Amino acid sequence: MNKRSLTSRIKNEYLGKTYATICGLFIIVLTLSIIFFIASKGLSTFIKDGHSIYNFLFSGTWKIDDMGVDSKFGALIFIAGSTIIAIGAVLISTPLGIALAIFMNMISPKLGEKVLQPSMELFVGIPSVVYGWIGISVLVPIIKNLFGGIGISTLAGIIVLSIMILPTITSISSDAIKTIPKEYIEASYGLGATRWQTIIKVIIPAAKGGISTGVVLGLARAFGESLAVQMVIGNSISFPKGILGTTSTLTSYLTMNMGDSVFGTPNNDALWSMALLLLVISFSFILIIRVIGKRGEIK
Repeated sequence: MNKRSLTSRIKNEYLGKTYATICGLFIIVLTLSIIFFIASKGLSTFIKDGHSIYNFLFSGTWKIDDMGVDSKFGALIFIAGSTIIAIGAVLISTPLGIALAIFMNMISPKLGEKVLQPSMELFVGIPSVVYGWIGISVLVPIIKNLFGGIGISTLAGIIVLSIMILPTITSISSDAIKTIPKEYIEASYGLGATRWQTIIKVIIPAAKGGISTGVVLGLARAFGESLAVQMVIGNSISFPKGILGTTSTLTSYLTMNMGDSVFGTPNNDALWSMALLLLVISFSFILIIRVIGKRGEIK
């Protein structure tokens, strides 16, 4: 290697490190800026407007006064709506996602590779508005015919969300199963275990960290989804009166009202407080995923 090529290599390495450092710093600054902006606006409800954090989190009274004198901002309705719909969706999609992941890897790998995996990738790429449109055009009439009422309901939101997060849970669970050492499976068969005994006693316990990560990621997406849910849940500012009742979520109320609120008013500040709450929830999910990832590593 001559001196010129060595100098060029050192220069390229230096430029690469510099570029990577700049990109990393940019991401850090951008993230901190977003956090600072949302926090500064979200805390205005409590600092500038004088509302109680306790009432915001645990009160179900949401009343907007145009003059800002008698406004009451209790976000419990939206928190409850988001929680009920997200957890309901996860309860439906988790067993289906795990079953699909097992089928793709242990029962019929060829069918999983050629059909199911591409199908999951296709589902991920479908825009939220398409899910919402199918929900309001197909699912809502079915619910109306089966159970009565108007069809637009919490149940419709749960079903639509469960379909949306199913690919996430399935894909991550499948990846977790693929990382299990083959020696574990071969040892189980060598001890006389059947395929189903191996799945229940070896595969699922060994992949529980990755499966749990998929479930939490699915839950995080369910909490953050707005458009599809907004189209089928009715968006009433009330607690759902049963699974067929209408309600609102944090994200659906934000998307419907942020554009109509006047910047700097108590109503606008309250919406930013809801955005801050969503940000805190998102960070909580990230923390949970990191903890699960460390505990679920195969030694």
